[in-house]
Amino acid sequence: MEKNTSPGRWRNILPQEKILLAIMPFGVPLIPPLGISCLKAFLKQHGYSRVKAVDVVMESGFKEDYDNYFETLRQALTGNKIIGGNYYYNLGHIVLTNHMMAHLNYENEEKYIQLVKLLVSKNFYTTIDDGLVRSLIEIIDKFYDLLENYLNRLLEEERPGVLGLSASRDTLPASLFAFRQAKKKYPHIRTVMGGSVFFDQLAPGTTALESFLEKTRDTIDKIIIGEGELLLLKLLQGKLPGEKRVYTSRDIDGELLDLSTAPLPDFSDFELAYYPYLGAYTSRSCPFQCSFCVETVAWGKYRKKTPQRVVSELQQLYSLHGSQLFFMGDSLLNPVITPLSSELIKSGLSMYWDGYLRADRNVGDTENTMLWRRAGFYRARLGLESGSQRILDLIGKRITVKQSKNAISALAYAGIKTTSFWIVGHPGETEEDFQMTLQLLEELKDNLYEAFCIPFIYHLTGQVKSEEWRKNNTVVPLYPGESTSMLMIQSWVVDTQPSREETHRRSLRFVQHCKELGIPYPHLFSEVIEADRRWKILHENAVPAQTEFMDRNSYIDENKYARELAYMRSIQVDEGDFNF
Repeated sequence: MEKNTSPGRWRNILPQEKILLAIMPFGVPLIPPLGISCLKAFLKQHGYSRVKAVDVVMESGFKEDYDNYFETLRQALTGNKIIGGNYYYNLGHIVLTNHMMAHLNYENEEKYIQLVKLLVSKNFYTTIDDGLVRSLIEIIDKFYDLLENYLNRLLEEERPGVLGLSASRDTLPASLFAFRQAKKKYPHIRTVMGGSVFFDQLAPGTTALESFLEKTRDTIDKIIIGEGELLLLKLLQGKLPGEKRVYTSRDIDGELLDLSTAPLPDFSDFELAYYPYLGAYTSRSCPFQCSFCVETVAWGKYRKKTPQRVVSELQQLYSLHGSQLFFMGDSLLNPVITPLSSELIKSGLSMYWDGYLRADRNVGDTENTMLWRRAGFYRARLGLESGSQRILDLIGKRITVKQSKNAISALAYAGIKTTSFWIVGHPGETEEDFQMTLQLLEELKDNLYEAFCIPFIYHLTGQVKSEEWRKNNTVVPLYPGESTSMLMIQSWVVDTQPSREETHRRSLRFVQHCKELGIPYPHLFSEVIEADRRWKILHENAVPAQTEFMDRNSYIDENKYARELAYMRSIQVDEGDFNF
């Protein structure tokens, strides 16, 4: 299955050859692409001096097509409660991505039209007429014409020997198109794909990956699954088995990158003014295994940098690019947040940083949250998942509802933005469990900066409990079998309660409940501005608005003066051994 039909075509790549690394549309960039920036820096560290990184979605014209698609789709949902916000865009991305894939593979126009209708009905549970379908198709046609012209110019200008693309669910169709275009114009180019799509939809051991390998044999030479630095370097150096197409950490005896030797991410190819944050990271993988998550499957053993090294890197990135606002790419900051905060305060630097946090006991202590606030902690992104302890236990979250309450309260007291994520429709969730989630939202409303609803999505493999669900429940395809040839990747549903349609209804109720409570779910920049204004009104210690960081010539250091408030005290409740 993995053998290359032309084993002699992949030769060692000389250090002076041009390597082009890119991200295709349509992800929604918060930071310049951290993955390919790390790869570029690592390859340069090992002698490959001609490496170019490109974020194609930020190039002129592509964002307009994205906005037009969602605006046209919105017309089919008039009167629907989810026309705005995170949940609408999550579902819309599923429709858009599958539509983009169908465009690449359809042979019969009528079946193509019917599939687009099916995509809308299966995700939004509404019908769409032929006129709107044709309008959506015209937007996708225009997008691919624009992308083809762009790729032709890019490949002509750069003349790479290697084209490497990092693909996610949202960028896979455009990535396949880019590889096809590259091979058509320049057959000698070696093509390599990696990215998060191989952690879930195309995970090793699935029939989806087997089918994908067969269908892309003429366009993708090599595939890297997992941490990319060492695998890509050894591939370029000719140190991996040449007859294989797919490489994982097993091909290098499970070796993982020593983060103490990893170079600073190289963002020099990007127009950084386009991004609200700059990227950094302190660790890789995760010390926990939640049932719906793929982090440990993707990254292997948990590793972290020293606080001193992280502070040094933040200082270097600020000196190079002038940004004080960072998004940390870690799966969780809990193991590093307190020592990192102490080191940042010691350094005297005012760097503001945003990242994922687990609502453990330590997060519910205002002494900790005030320490983090003074160190520049800007926003905590917490997977609260549910207001039902029973569902938290099913997920394997290893936190309590009480811990979630304490964590949100303590963070908000310090003025740190609280972004909350909630899983709706996890297998086994009852109406009573869901009501507990709505009740918890109401209790926490003034202390939540925003609330994102994420309907449960099943993957055949890649999640910690994928195999268990596959064995214990009937797993059925979401789309009819004849659609698979156009979509390439089938979506699957666990045939258990709650049903997918009931999950959708609960998600709508979640969104409406947040709207009634005044909890934002901002997507557009204007909505971010309004959410920041609300946060300032609610919390005396509120962090600066995102707009305040847009002027890179100013230096913000208000974090140093955040103060204790008289009306709040630290909350420390013995919740067992689940804290770090």
